[in-house]
Amino acid sequence: MWLILGLIAIVATLINLYMYKTGKDYKHAMAMGLSFTALTLCAEYSLVSNWVKGEDWSALLDVVPTMEKALWFLTIVSIFLNITPLLLERKGK
Repeated sequence: MWLILGLIAIVATLINLYMYKTGKDYKHAMAMGLSFTALTLCAEYSLVSNWVKGEDWSALLDVVPTMEKALWFLTIVSIFLNITPLLLERKGK
């Protein structure tokens, strides 16, 4: 589920940037990009929670340290890309 939500977040972010570039209202796409980023993080947290409930310590040890760095990085990139049109719009004024 997290993979699907993550892909939707990426597509919504690309739509956000495209709509800004073409001069259309991009704010709904921006909200969708940020919302699906948040839902991706929630889905990932649920996955880790299921591993804890199932006491799958090897999955936690193998995956979580790498995922943590990747999720931080991708979340920061998503936030930056989604607010870029706002920053550019403010700079232009």
